Amino acid sequence: MTTVGLVAPGAMGTALGRCLAEGGHRVLTSLAGRSRDTVARADGVFEDAGGLGDLVRAVHVVLLVVPPGAARAAGDALAAACEATGARPLTVEMDAVAPHTVRAVAERLPGDLVDGAISGPPPRPDTPTPTRVFLSGPRAGDVAALGAPGVRWIVLDGPVGAASAAKMCTASVRKGYQALLAQAFVTAEAHGVLDEVLADVRLDFPDAGVASAAVAATKAWRFVDEMTEIAATQEAAGLPPALAEGLAEAYRALATSAWGTRRPDEVPPDLTDPAGLRPPGAPRAASGETDRNPGQ
Repeated sequence: MTTVGLVAPGAMGTALGRCLAEGGHRVLTSLAGRSRDTVARADGVFEDAGGLGDLVRAVHVVLLVVPPGAARAAGDALAAACEATGARPLTVEMDAVAPHTVRAVAERLPGDLVDGAISGPPPRPDTPTPTRVFLSGPRAGDVAALGAPGVRWIVLDGPVGAASAAKMCTASVRKGYQALLAQAFVTAEAHGVLDEVLADVRLDFPDAGVASAAVAATKAWRFVDEMTEIAATQEAAGLPPALAEGLAEAYRALATSAWGTRRPDEVPPDLTDPAGLRPPGAPRAASGETDRNPGQ
């Protein structure tokens, strides 16, 4: 049994922690200063180690799972806790960030770091399709040896940064696609052609719909930073960053929409009205045109 620390128990972190606990590992977290929702999410699932310093002293492995915009600050806090206590747990940086960001976190830590990147939805121990997690770096195999039902570890033959690079590429497609859908549906509604656009798009993308775009909108506040990290990754490859920067701007607008302030589980699966994807102040229908798709 390996003792695993979790920073922090958000939706994805909690899901990973549950899978590791199901695999027979002891999972601890730090709830000091955390919100009431976070405490409730972790209650009865993980042990509360107390402060971050207490956590790093008690565990063999630490999973760092925070929003992209918080990755560097979380890495700095973890490094400070390790330096203050002398603890050297193996850190797995699992945030959706650019390779240079995860390398910066690694340089700050006094111990070893494995680059981890989650590709897919939050894992569940009982799912028939495990969530893929890319791993890279010299000690990636140590993490891949951890039993975790619902998780498929994929070790890449590359240094720290390789797993994050893979994540940036896959996320640019999946999350870029959802941003394009949201933009297309709002535009189609404004011009009174939503039904025709939906029917045509579904010839090539059968699962395309307003609901999936709305679910993405509920996470838009986090996807803004992720798209910024993707832009930096693409620029480092010699490509123009403008594409991902434009997607970041689209998500920035979605974050201000009605769905941008809701939770994913609040989106009805049969949602057909894209009005909730429209940023404040955007017109419902173009001047002189009729909206033929009223809210449902």
